[in-house]
Amino acid sequence: MMMMMTTTEKFKGEEVLLSRELKGIAYAEKQRRCNIGEAFISGLKARERKLVCVTSGNSYLGAHLIKELLVHGYFVRATIQNQGDMEDMKRLLSSEEMSQVESVVVAKMVDLGSLCEAFRGCHAVFHTSSFIDPHGVAGYTERMGFLETEGARNVVEACSRAAYVKRCVFTSSLLASIWNEHDDNSDQTVDENCWSDEEFCREKKLWLALGKTRAEKAAWIKSKETKVKLVTLCPGLNMAPSFPIAHHETSFPYLKGGRTMFQRGVLATQDVDKLAKAHVQVYEEMDYGACGRYLCYDRIVNTLEEAIQIENGLKLHGLLSGDRNNIIADQSNIAEITIPARVTNSKLTRLSRNALPRLSRTR
Repeated sequence: MMMMMTTTEKFKGEEVLLSRELKGIAYAEKQRRCNIGEAFISGLKARERKLVCVTSGNSYLGAHLIKELLVHGYFVRATIQNQGDMEDMKRLLSSEEMSQVESVVVAKMVDLGSLCEAFRGCHAVFHTSSFIDPHGVAGYTERMGFLETEGARNVVEACSRAAYVKRCVFTSSLLASIWNEHDDNSDQTVDENCWSDEEFCREKKLWLALGKTRAEKAAWIKSKETKVKLVTLCPGLNMAPSFPIAHHETSFPYLKGGRTMFQRGVLATQDVDKLAKAHVQVYEEMDYGACGRYLCYDRIVNTLEEAIQIENGLKLHGLLSGDRNNIIADQSNIAEITIPARVTNSKLTRLSRNALPRLSRTR
């Protein structure tokens, strides 16, 4: 016997079927949108969520660079030279930031094997390592300069052997460009083509300048041998985000010869947060032609007032300004004395300016 469906029952049945169809269409549309969203996120992650390595994650710059890379969405691996350095790193990074770090690896700069293990699978290496005593006790010696040079060679060699992409962003120093015995009588502006004279640095016992010069030159030689794509940043004196607070541990060796730097118009400082941003920007611009050296600073100390502010912060009176009583009779005019700047960061400025249109399109 055939069952007959009433009009009401038929309507209800069609309503259910229609409801199911609409739900099916809505679900398909939702899935389509989800798939598009996931594809976009996946593409974003493929572009940004790359594994990179920062050497000396316990250093002042290293920790700030880790923070900046995490903000940009990178997976970050950090190296430290000793297990005890982990405590320094924890003091510089928040617990949340530490939890986001992919891993922390003990890798000595003089141990090529440990560096290869640390860099394995990385898309880039940010070499910020320096042999400055993090507690400011030993400062910087000629021996440390030798170790830093050996470390630079090993870092580039390990990058060529183990990194997924052979790219290295190397932190040098403005000191590697400004020291030359003929500069006293020269009006030449210091730029990326200038190198410090090693013999002059040795004669004047400017060990940090000598170490940075030799290490950067060694990195360039090794990068050409191993086909590693290298860029170097040469920053001025590391400062806390609020001038004139200088970072004590790195300031003492940097400012050896500080009065001469000040008088020549080549004493420059760099906000550490902006320096970390510059490292990330230069790395990302390597896809668009960034190469070579970049002098990096955001302020030229060219007034006595600024020099004295730095001295007061470091409690090293007279380090830059000399005998203040003999500088100027009328201290009320101290801010009016300006020393002409003889250093330029125009190359980095151009890179930042050219990157702006591209960055605006990706937002």
